[in-house]
Amino acid sequence: MSATPQVRRAAGASALTALSASRIIGANDRIGIALIGCGGRGRLVASLVLKAPNVEYRVLCDVYEERTGQASQQLAGGKGQSARDFRKVLEQKDIDAVHVATPDHWHAAQVVLALQAGKDVYVEKPVSRTFREGQAIVAASRRYKDRIVMAGTQHRSAPHYAEAAKIVQSGEIGDVYYVRIWNSGNNTPPTPPVPDSTPPGGLDWDFYVGPAPYAPFNLHRLNYRQWYDYASGYITDYGNHRVDSFYQMMNCSWPLTISGSGRKFVKENFGDIYDVMNVVYEYPNFVMTYTADWTNSHGMGGGRTPGMSYYGMTGPFNRPHAEAFFGTKGTLITDRIGYEVYPEVDPSSTGRGARGAGAQPEVRFRSERKQVQGADRTDLHALNWIEAIRSRKQPFANIELGHLATGTCLLGNIAIQAGRKLRFDGKKQEIIGDPEATRLMTREQRTPWNLIKV
Repeated sequence: MSATPQVRRAAGASALTALSASRIIGANDRIGIALIGCGGRGRLVASLVLKAPNVEYRVLCDVYEERTGQASQQLAGGKGQSARDFRKVLEQKDIDAVHVATPDHWHAAQVVLALQAGKDVYVEKPVSRTFREGQAIVAASRRYKDRIVMAGTQHRSAPHYAEAAKIVQSGEIGDVYYVRIWNSGNNTPPTPPVPDSTPPGGLDWDFYVGPAPYAPFNLHRLNYRQWYDYASGYITDYGNHRVDSFYQMMNCSWPLTISGSGRKFVKENFGDIYDVMNVVYEYPNFVMTYTADWTNSHGMGGGRTPGMSYYGMTGPFNRPHAEAFFGTKGTLITDRIGYEVYPEVDPSSTGRGARGAGAQPEVRFRSERKQVQGADRTDLHALNWIEAIRSRKQPFANIELGHLATGTCLLGNIAIQAGRKLRFDGKKQEIIGDPEATRLMTREQRTPWNLIKV
């Protein structure tokens, strides 16, 4: 009796994994990479990966030929192989690793199939479009545990974030009972919608839509981050990085409860994601809130120190993105390019030390004032992936950490959709006692693009 297609696929995947595992990549061996998704972010990170020695992007894969051409020129001197179907790329024996930089709704299928094919993987954040997809990726990484899978949450590679984590975990700012994360921008005046149209030449629109619900081509849909069909809103777009940093600082795991609200207020803007949202996460010993507001760019309404640079700052006033850890001895505020500590006053010192009329009282503080200017270290993150491929040691942002951050963000969206507080079992990774909300942890995949089980 001949083997079933499922058995043949499983046997083929096992053989590919064994073949790949048998090839130890030494320091002087060239690593062959395929870029799957050749948009701006993919090309930027790939250009940083190429700063590692003995690395080359051999295949540039995208459903839009214009982008494969751009990537070939930028990353391979015009000599890289172009491809449209990533599944064919995964069959190539000269590809050791894949760099997934497609729209979010494609990540899970591409990562899982790459692992089955014996490839190492770098996947941009968010690691998945739905919670169940994230679980499927983690399950595949455990099944093919000889593979390296890294999430593109580059804060993990920034030295100033490592310093900030020590400040929190050492107790320097005391006990932290509240953490506030925010992202903000201003999408007014609005960019109005445009009519549906014919896809441009060289774009396979059906493949682009893939497992997402089908919609006619619209020029604005190429900005996939503005559509829930392909992405999950600002909380996974910008918030995913900061939620990951929150976990690095607080050294904790899944929340106990999640509640939230969100709306799209500027309806004249194209797309359908919420422009204002707020989510409250309860943990055993503290509360974290995430806020996104794309009607005003001030975030916390200022709070800037002269001489410091802040991520995304515009003009002299705003501080649009950050994570604030409010401790009993001080407040730590971090962002992609630095951190500051604002100490709490020691109440026992206030009023002491005054001498004579008009003298100021002595003031002591419970912690030390600090300000540290850092930098975006996507460059170090890219190099860490290559180091992990060669050493076979876990990267700074392994896929389980990636799923923790992305999954937490996705639970916020589910709470908003459900319209009520959710209770969550972190060990089982299940919503407790709410079948309707549980169904929102996944969504139907469009055939024939339902390539993995989620």
